[in-house]
Amino acid sequence: MVAMTTGRLAAAVWPSNNSDMETTFKMRGFLPAIDPLTRFPHGSPLSPLDELGRDLPSLLEDRRFRQHARRLEIPPLPASGVSEAELRLDYVRLGFLASAYINQVGEEPAKVLPRNLAVPLCDVCVRLRRPPILSYDGYALYNWKRFDPAGPIALGNIDTIQDFVHLYDEHWFILVHVEIEARAASLLAAIDRAERALALTDSEAVDAAVGVIAETVWGQVGVLKRIPEKMDPALYYKTFRPYIRFFEGVVYEGVDAQPMDHRGETGAQSSVMPALVAFFKIPHRPTMLTNHLADMRRFMPAEHCALLERIEAMPSVRGHVSRARWNDALEAMAAFRAFHLELARSYIAQWVDDPRGTGGTPYLQWLAQLIEETRGWEMV
Repeated sequence: MVAMTTGRLAAAVWPSNNSDMETTFKMRGFLPAIDPLTRFPHGSPLSPLDELGRDLPSLLEDRRFRQHARRLEIPPLPASGVSEAELRLDYVRLGFLASAYINQVGEEPAKVLPRNLAVPLCDVCVRLRRPPILSYDGYALYNWKRFDPAGPIALGNIDTIQDFVHLYDEHWFILVHVEIEARAASLLAAIDRAERALALTDSEAVDAAVGVIAETVWGQVGVLKRIPEKMDPALYYKTFRPYIRFFEGVVYEGVDAQPMDHRGETGAQSSVMPALVAFFKIPHRPTMLTNHLADMRRFMPAEHCALLERIEAMPSVRGHVSRARWNDALEAMAAFRAFHLELARSYIAQWVDDPRGTGGTPYLQWLAQLIEETRGWEMV
């Protein structure tokens, strides 16, 4: 990792000769620079995965799904000539398939991922530099399409590419997160402006940038609050949440004989809140929970981790921001986490005694701690 130099975040993170990165972060948030592929190109040897992905929710209705899955002939990735977008779609298709196999609803979690699924999944995940399990990027960041390509990346104009079940509740759950991620573009652009203003000791411009951040996070809170509109708590917990559960003691046949543990898909793998925590330098006390949060970066795209490290290297803006705007931004973050906690209680905690979330953590305690410490960082 190249150390961040004194100067502009834009120069460090978005080099002038890399317009895709600039578009991704300042125009698309943490979403891909171009819309995800919905299917493989015509004639691609990977095209059979599209049909398999389309049929997956129906196949999972059959308790003999695992027997069927062990017989599948998964096309291998070509050694070269595969675009980044194709790698991501391959990861989405195979990640869903592997999680469907291990965590099929109505069956005990499987302890062996068969060779025909494990080998191609590990291949694409090595190329994407990530652990071999479906994570937040595959479940949300790369799993959407626009009805109107010229329209916004927002609810009403987006749908999912891949799902586990035939229920719109799952689509809605994913799509709410996609819009939240799209709105993060304003956050990252404001962080860039704040860093530029710091270099010029322009406190007024820093203050204005923090105002934009506060306004954006409040907008994200509004989007998050729409989850109950089209997602039933009982359906979430019983029908599709089990599929995004962590892998515990799973052998990847043909890859490694030693059982492996991997954290399942969770919003903690989103880079939005970590970017804000890094920017505001919120001092979360070290605990097993903050260690878990740090571990979540292993499941984020590498370019997101690089950006988080660079934001962490920025100097504090606290001395350049008015009390009102600083506290508004912190309160927006706390409100986002508080509603997330409310959702966790109504969609998960009331249905289960297991205190662990899909990522394998005691989420209720974790979220409460983060809310308390965020509000404790407000100016008095």
